[in-house]
Amino acid sequence: MSEYPVVVVGAGPVGLAAAAQLLERGLEPLVLERGPRAGAAVAAWHHVRLFSAWSELVDPAGGRLLEPTGWVRPDGAEYPTGREWAERYLQPLAEALGSRVRFGAEVVGVARRGRDRVVDSGRDDEPFSVHVRTAAGEQRLLASAVIDASGTWGSPNPLGGEGLPAIGEHAAADRIVYRVPNLGDAQVRVRYSGKHIAVAGSGHSALTALVALSGLAKENPATRISWVLRRGGIGTAFGGGDADQLPARGALGTRAKEAVEAGLVSVVTGFRTETVERDDTGRLSLGSANGQRLSDVDEVVALTGFRPELGWLSEIRLELDATLQAPVRLAPLVDPNVHSCGTVYPHGAKELAHPETGFYLAGMKSYGRAPTFLAMTGYEQVRSIAAALAGDHEAAGRVELVLAETGVCGGAGLFDDPGTTAASDGCCGPAEPEVLTLAAPSRAGN
Repeated sequence: MSEYPVVVVGAGPVGLAAAAQLLERGLEPLVLERGPRAGAAVAAWHHVRLFSAWSELVDPAGGRLLEPTGWVRPDGAEYPTGREWAERYLQPLAEALGSRVRFGAEVVGVARRGRDRVVDSGRDDEPFSVHVRTAAGEQRLLASAVIDASGTWGSPNPLGGEGLPAIGEHAAADRIVYRVPNLGDAQVRVRYSGKHIAVAGSGHSALTALVALSGLAKENPATRISWVLRRGGIGTAFGGGDADQLPARGALGTRAKEAVEAGLVSVVTGFRTETVERDDTGRLSLGSANGQRLSDVDEVVALTGFRPELGWLSEIRLELDATLQAPVRLAPLVDPNVHSCGTVYPHGAKELAHPETGFYLAGMKSYGRAPTFLAMTGYEQVRSIAAALAGDHEAAGRVELVLAETGVCGGAGLFDDPGTTAASDGCCGPAEPEVLTLAAPSRAGN
């Protein structure tokens, strides 16, 4: 197989890190990116500031590859925006990799040469067949191994609480966005100013949106924000605050909490959206499975997470967890139903392997539907994968990363039941009682 490159799908942070790690191991990478430039997905949320500092956003092998080019390493203590991450690191790294990165190359399928997924005979002796669509047409490339680092950005979860779009969600698509609005854009700002906005979701993206929109509400008091939560109470949605070992992540939750306590955000809990209806004025009404209604909504910001796109991997023998759609050995480490304290054990090639020898999911896609992925997690993944592909199994199995704890205890699955709290003997200690004034659902549309 040494005559064929290792194909890496996606020229985002983890895909480019994989290429740099492979080069250091003497393996030839070929990165295929369907977008027009490196970090195309990152550029789509260019206005959002990361809560990871530069010191956690530059892959070690990527940094070593860039150093001889005259690249200036950013201040490790600073927090870049998505645009800065792409322009100051990802794009220079792609340039350093040169022709090993191809843009406008969309991978539409992967298989074993001459074999569909049913055929056992000679399977591991054949290279991977990577089907690619470009502006010039379709082509097939052969690969010794494949690392899928294509991410999940293109597959946001719907507003509907069943994992499927709510009834009427598609028809109201002109009033629903699935990304954090860029309020620095004058037209976007006009769209939301003075309107009733429903923000659905409990993760960091939702907190980012709440903080940004609450600033808009301070400028224009006619702006109303309803925070729609599926869980039965706020619980630990604000995060660990000062206990978070990533200070900027903790500060984000603190700012969102302050916006709620200041009355800039009304909270609606236990709301699993089932229907979206439009009235005669064009405004929306959201209906929940238990009969609650949120009326007179002008705009919806649905930030309910992402999911992996697996359709083009139908001929690859994957071993995925039935719940998370993550590799079965990784799933127990990241399952939000049981995950405690936001701490994920460092993991690598062993946990990411599949029955299809030489194929790996890496980066955000490896988490399936689990949240809270960090770039440095992906960097550790591909370091281990590159070592395994090079035959250095001792290095592949070695732990070289300590991840920051969130300061939050308890699995996310507990939060759906307002009568259940995290165990008092959790790793973070017992949670202190917290008093918040929540808007009653029956008044949320008034």
